[in-house]
Amino acid sequence: MKITIVAGARPNFIKIAPIIKAIEKKQTEGAAISFRLVHTGQHYDKNLSDTFFEELNIPKPNSNLEVKSGSQAEQTGAIMVAFEKELQQNPCDLVLVVGDVNSTMACAIVAKKQNIKVAHVEAGIRSGDRTMPEEINRIVTDSITDYFFTTSETASDNLMKFGIEKSNIHFVGNVMIDTLYQNIERIVAPDFWNQFELETQNYIILTLHRPSNVDEEKSLINLLQGIDKMTDDKKVIFPIHPRTKAILGETNLVLKNILFVEPQGYLNFMYLIKNSFAVITDSGGISEETTILGIPCFTMRNNTERPETLNIGTNTLVGTSIEKLEKKFTEFLNIGKIKAGIPALWDGKASERIIEILLKK
Repeated sequence: MKITIVAGARPNFIKIAPIIKAIEKKQTEGAAISFRLVHTGQHYDKNLSDTFFEELNIPKPNSNLEVKSGSQAEQTGAIMVAFEKELQQNPCDLVLVVGDVNSTMACAIVAKKQNIKVAHVEAGIRSGDRTMPEEINRIVTDSITDYFFTTSETASDNLMKFGIEKSNIHFVGNVMIDTLYQNIERIVAPDFWNQFELETQNYIILTLHRPSNVDEEKSLINLLQGIDKMTDDKKVIFPIHPRTKAILGETNLVLKNILFVEPQGYLNFMYLIKNSFAVITDSGGISEETTILGIPCFTMRNNTERPETLNIGTNTLVGTSIEKLEKKFTEFLNIGKIKAGIPALWDGKASERIIEILLKK
C-alpha cells in the first residue's frame, strides 16, 4: 500500500508525526506499506512549520508545494493545482489527510477526482458554525472521504447523521494525544523562562488567532486590556500569531501582565502548557491537550467541535466577550479546578489503530 500523507499547517504536523511512526513500525515488521509526505506550504513561517518537523522527528517532506498565503480561494486553488501535479507524478493507493485546514479539503478533492481513495483523520467533528472556514472544510472533506477515523463517539454519530455507512467509520482515538504522550518526557522550558522569572502555576498561557477575536484592531486591544487587568498578579505569556501581530501593527499597548513572545515550537509550548496556572485560547486543539494535562482551559468561542473537552475534560466555553471571560474566570478562582477525566481511547495508540485498519482494506 502506497500512502500519500498531506500536511499543511501546525496542527497537521503534530497529527502526522505518530502516524508516520506507526507506519515505520509496521515496515520493520515486514508489512507492505510505504508513504510519501507532502507539505503544502500553507504554514511557511519556520516557527509554525519547520520547527515541528525537527522536534517531532518527522522525515523531511518528499515534496513541498510552497503555496504560502492568500485568500481562502487563492490558497485552496493553489494547493489543488500543485497537488494535482504531485499525484500525477507520484501515483499512490491512498491519500491521507488530517484535521480541517485548507490543505485537508483541497487535497481530498484532488485525490477523489483522480479516483484515489481518501482517509480522513479527525473526521466527523462539527462546531455547527458554518461561518468558520474550518467547518466548511470538514463538511466538504467528509462528503467525499472513503475511510473515516474519529476522535470520539460524538464525531462518529455526526457522520452517521450525515449518511455515512457505519462500516466506513472507525473510532480510533486522538492522534494529537499520541504525539503528546510520545513527547511528554522531552518537553523543555523556553529560553525566556528564567528571563521572565516563570514558575510552575504562576503564569497563564494566551493564544488568539480566530477572526472573531483578532480581525478588528479596536476589539482586540479591548480584549487584551481586559485580560491584562483580569489576571491580577499572574503573568500572561502570549505567543503571538504572525497574523495577530500584523493586525496590532505599531499599536503602543501598555500592558502590565501580558508578555508577547514569538510562536513556540512544540516541545517548548507543551512545557508552558503543562506548567501553567490556566490557558485562555480560541484554539480547538489546545483544549484537547489541556484535558490530558489537567490544566483549566477557557475557550474564547461560542461553540466547539470538541464537546468531549467540555463534558469530560477541563475546557470551559466563554464566548468572545471580555465580560463573559471575566465572569467564568472569577468563578474558577473562587471554586478551583473542576473534576475532569480523559475521553475514551485517548490513550496514545490511535495512530497504531489507524494503520492496522488501513492494512486490512
